[in-house]
Amino acid sequence: MVKPSKALDRVLVLEMVRVTEAAAIAASTMVGRGNEKAADHAAVEAMRAAFNTLDFDGTVVIGEGERDEAPMLYIGEKVGCGIGTGPKIDIALDPLEGTTITAKAGPNALAVLAIAEEGGLLNAPDVYMDKLAIGPGYADGLVGLDRTPTENIQALAKAKGVKPNEIIACVLDRPRHEKLIAELRSLGCGIMLIPDGDVAGVIAVTNPETTIDVYMGSGGAPEGVLAAAALKCVGGQFQGRLLFRNDDEKARARKWGVTELDRIYKLDDLVKGDAIFAATGVTDGSLLQGVKRRANGCMTTESVVMRASSGTVRWVRGEHHKN
Repeated sequence: MVKPSKALDRVLVLEMVRVTEAAAIAASTMVGRGNEKAADHAAVEAMRAAFNTLDFDGTVVIGEGERDEAPMLYIGEKVGCGIGTGPKIDIALDPLEGTTITAKAGPNALAVLAIAEEGGLLNAPDVYMDKLAIGPGYADGLVGLDRTPTENIQALAKAKGVKPNEIIACVLDRPRHEKLIAELRSLGCGIMLIPDGDVAGVIAVTNPETTIDVYMGSGGAPEGVLAAAALKCVGGQFQGRLLFRNDDEKARARKWGVTELDRIYKLDDLVKGDAIFAATGVTDGSLLQGVKRRANGCMTTESVVMRASSGTVRWVRGEHHKN
């Protein structure tokens, strides 16, 4: 049982939705326009402005990169109007998870964030992470990154009471996953290939309506922490292992306090204690509907917000009218 955080008690859950709504609405103006940087910039500006109306002392621990590379919402940036006085909050964020998706008007683009007490979120470097996620209801340790994909599928199928060819896996559609996809298909598994947006892909394992049983493959480590925060709230299992392509990436990890480079991180390693996760759809997807522009300047949004200590999941539909 996750104990509630007094610090998070002072940060209303719905305030987090207002932050992701602001970013999603801003990004939605660039859907289908073919300009990834402009879409990301719009979301970043809106999310930062929304954060700075909140009475907390926030630190971005997973953001848009390091300060020299990202002028706003960089790792280490302070946000909130209660700096020095408000509760100390760690923030993981992706103002626009799916910049290419947004530019091409594809599915599953989201504005996403997670918050925890100071020290509650792994300060994951911007490298790749090998990820494995399943939904709730299974014995702890049923699957693991120390086993082969075949072993994990067989264990999951046995626990579910089905054959391996009845398991559906979600995998990012990338050349680096050719071997993984071939192995899964040799077992007869169904594979849902997604072009981007692996936060939504991981969360999909918790929703029976998606029919996705497992998420496998590598993607961004920061997105892994965000997805882990969602699973911490609703249940499920997640493992992640950082992947390094060169010595520069290893040095970056050490800079942010990561010393065990081969470690397999479990859910409680990535997200400690209480946490709040919020996401708003930018484009339509498996998790949320995107921003819609209605008559008379009205816009509608669909969001989800979760809290680990209560296990509460709220689905929020917003109507935004021009003043």
